[in-house]
Amino acid sequence: MTGRFEGKVAFITGAARGQGRSHAVRLAEEGADIIAIDICRPIDSVTPFYSLAEPSDLAETVRLVEALDRRIVAREADVRDLGALKAALAEGIAELGRVDIVLANAGIFISHDAADMPEEAWRDVIDINLTGVFFTAQVAIPHLIEQGDGGVILLTSSTAGIQGYANAPHYTASKHGVVGLMKSLAQELGPHGIRVNTIHPTGVNTPMIQNKRTWGLFSPDDPNPSQEKAAEAMKVSNLLPIPWIEPREVSDLVAWLASDEARHVTASQYSIDAGAVNRP
Repeated sequence: MTGRFEGKVAFITGAARGQGRSHAVRLAEEGADIIAIDICRPIDSVTPFYSLAEPSDLAETVRLVEALDRRIVAREADVRDLGALKAALAEGIAELGRVDIVLANAGIFISHDAADMPEEAWRDVIDINLTGVFFTAQVAIPHLIEQGDGGVILLTSSTAGIQGYANAPHYTASKHGVVGLMKSLAQELGPHGIRVNTIHPTGVNTPMIQNKRTWGLFSPDDPNPSQEKAAEAMKVSNLLPIPWIEPREVSDLVAWLASDEARHVTASQYSIDAGAVNRP
């Protein structure tokens, strides 16, 4: 532990499990206190494909952060609900004193062809992956400006924010939108010393890709897709011979971008994609 986040507070959405939990633990290891947000309930368009986090998952994030002797304020809130986000952040700041790092991480992935996509699926993906990211930044910006000593906003995009993918036009559109949002916010907030960047992972080993629906995208003619069979197919998506990366590996990039070591990095897109966007 270097303690490079001592005295700092990170506001993280989608923090109950997966990348969000990993980011919370990684920053807490280096001294940050955490404001952790997650919806912790099902979403109708998603649950046929994979289960979302539950309150017990958020409680585990709390346990892991507190085991590192750091403070954490955890709240159940939907990133589509601006009022709930604002209230959760305000409660966190009231207890922890400030906010320095904003990780707009919450997101969903469900696959649909454009021609037969349910309206609900389009709206949920755009509302969570793009509008929810904007709301997360929006509620934090006044606090960051008022504090007067800069800050960091990191938006989770994807390789789908750099290139297109069939079977996921809503996801691809949302993740491209996050890039445009980042570039606009970086322009607006730069004079306040607030840095804004996007992170673009390849597939990450979380429930969002570890489910039969996603495995089936890589073996569409297989009536019984499995993780093992999908792993072989998914290796082809990356230049490095791996099917996916681990949440902790993304968190290491987050920790660098959030630190003073990256103090002059803003308006930039950072890929951690095993070369996926440069494959032939």
